[in-house]
Amino acid sequence: MSTFFTNEYFMRIALNEAKLAYEKGEIPVGAIVVANNQIIAKSHNLTELLHDVTAHAEIQAISSAANYLNAKYLKNCTLFVTLEPCQMCAGALYWSQISNIVCGAEDPKRGYRAIGGQIHPKTKITFGILEEECANLMKSFFESKR
Repeated sequence: MSTFFTNEYFMRIALNEAKLAYEKGEIPVGAIVVANNQIIAKSHNLTELLHDVTAHAEIQAISSAANYLNAKYLKNCTLFVTLEPCQMCAGALYWSQISNIVCGAEDPKRGYRAIGGQIHPKTKITFGILEEECANLMKSFFESKR
């Protein structure tokens, strides 16, 4: 990556997607898919709007990126997501064979690792990019609901 296109740079864009979700009353998770330093998909949670429990940011991003590439596998792509994927999203990411996943905040209760899920063995995963900002947005959302 060039010095401009850092993990933090792309995570800020995913965080902006999470803020869009927040404004819509959705759980604020944002995701983008990057290939060759180009954003090929941007998304955020849409479960409330679509009345669809599977409309997580990661699922939306996988579908959008696959359509953009006209391919079912996301090899040589990186997913930037503001929250550790759940078991469902980890499964979809497993099947997409995405090369890299970069996560903001961990999800110790519902994240794929807490539930015993797994990602593809060739997928490299990085945690903790803008972790505090990602976690604070999530905390703020749930505090506003109480």
